[in-house]
Amino acid sequence: MLINAELLLQYQRCKRRPFLDIHGDKGQRDAPNELLRKLQQDKIAHQLSVLANVTYHQPEYSYGNWERAEKETLELMQRGVEYIYKGVLLANYSEAYTLLSRPDLLVKQPGQSDFGDWIYVPANIELGKRTKQDIRLWLHFMSKRLAAVQGVAPETASLILRTKNTNYGVDLFKWMPRMQQILEEFIQVLELANPPEVFISRQKCNLCHWYSECYAIAQSEKHLSLVPGVTPIRYTQLQALAITTLESLANTSPSNLENLIGFDSGIAPKLVLQAQSALEERPLILPYPLPKEDITFTAPIELYFDIEAQPDLDLDYLLGVLVVDRQANTEQFYSFLADKPEDEELVWQQFLDLVWQYPEAPIYHFCVYEFDTVKRLAKLYGTPHSLVRPVLNRFVDVYEQLTQSVALPVESYALKAIARWVGFEWRDKEASGAKCIYWYEQWLETGDRTLLEIIQRYNEDDCRATHRVRDWLVNFFQDEYGLRRA
Repeated sequence: MLINAELLLQYQRCKRRPFLDIHGDKGQRDAPNELLRKLQQDKIAHQLSVLANVTYHQPEYSYGNWERAEKETLELMQRGVEYIYKGVLLANYSEAYTLLSRPDLLVKQPGQSDFGDWIYVPANIELGKRTKQDIRLWLHFMSKRLAAVQGVAPETASLILRTKNTNYGVDLFKWMPRMQQILEEFIQVLELANPPEVFISRQKCNLCHWYSECYAIAQSEKHLSLVPGVTPIRYTQLQALAITTLESLANTSPSNLENLIGFDSGIAPKLVLQAQSALEERPLILPYPLPKEDITFTAPIELYFDIEAQPDLDLDYLLGVLVVDRQANTEQFYSFLADKPEDEELVWQQFLDLVWQYPEAPIYHFCVYEFDTVKRLAKLYGTPHSLVRPVLNRFVDVYEQLTQSVALPVESYALKAIARWVGFEWRDKEASGAKCIYWYEQWLETGDRTLLEIIQRYNEDDCRATHRVRDWLVNFFQDEYGLRRA
């Protein structure tokens, strides 16, 4: 069986995925989504931009003919060419397993090897803006075979990152023992009769083609990973105490958890209450909520604010504001949209002009991104402090209010999960922030304005969802504390 660096990399992120990639029913995999396709396209574009600056050779072989590919690669290394693109190296790990390495580049450097007075070091071309441990281990995987091929182990490797094609050096010797340990653990997992236990981690799982299958299993089992706040580290600690079900967690005394790794006096009671909320299917007020005056406050006019961004361009192209006039019982949505990236300053000024029309109105948003973005745009465009600070002082994070005051019977505290729980629904059911990234890129390429209209509609729904969640929270606390007027 072939073990390639991609499998090892995926194992670092999820022990279950590579097992399913090898042994699973491929017909059960999800279709690639738009964002994943975009990331793949971006990676290819980044690789081409790097390759445009070097003269490289590439071994000729048909995909899957790895022996021929390695032979071609070794011939190029013996010739001493400067760069080898997509070279192939094989290593027999055991009778059952062969290691397959395909570094993006093999780079010739001065040194002594079996080839002569040069050696080759691996380099990978990555989209990330900074190095990560799993990527470093990937390079170690490749360097292991290089040591056998050229008679000397490279001391360093390179990551060519997207930020101005930054070349990041990696100390290979430092990470070699850890790489060997992970490889051995990985092989043990491959030899299991069944895949490792499901664990749903939204950030890591959402782009995986096995997500639907794993999520269905987790739901059927009421797996604790679906309880917000149960991280892999905390789950391991709970397992050690035989706390593996929703009922057992809900009935646990927080004091039994407070000294565990990943817990403290604040986390433990909140997590137990979260399990109780899920079990009882109702919201519960946390032990030490925010002051009820902060939660139940309403203003004559309120603003609800949401942003759509294009991370690759470092661009915030849509600033949406919903103006809610409670006295006049009206709602008006404003969509400040940059048709092209250079219009960002214009929409920033339009946003400021609007919010200053309502100098006393609180500005509600969901999570910290909007607050941080306003600070970024103010600095970028030299907006006077006197114009920005009073605006920031009016910002109220609905996510923070919610998560510091109440436990909800939801699997996630993302806006979509909470808003849908309170009865709100987006007009475009498949729309998401990730898809908006893809759609805006397509707009820039095609000029199809219907893409912008979908994004604007989604942004408006995000503002209205924030409004709905905020109203639910106010009404809930008023009911709980008997503050409703007869």
